[in-house]
Amino acid sequence: MSVMTVAEVAEFLGVQELRIERLERESLLISKDKDENGKPLFDRNVVEKYKEFAERIGGI
Repeated sequence: MSVMTVAEVAEFLGVQELRIERLERESLLISKDKDENGKPLFDRNVVEKYKEFAERIGGI
């Protein structure tokens, strides 16, 4: 399992970091853990599946 930070996910999805934090807060993108600052960490596979799904329904 490869872990991605909020910044890495935001770059991968092409959105702002605040959007990623909101998606996680609303349980639309599920984090696997938290870093030492309390920021969510995401499984790369989950992020890739989320991107694929979001593209199919019209964008993120």
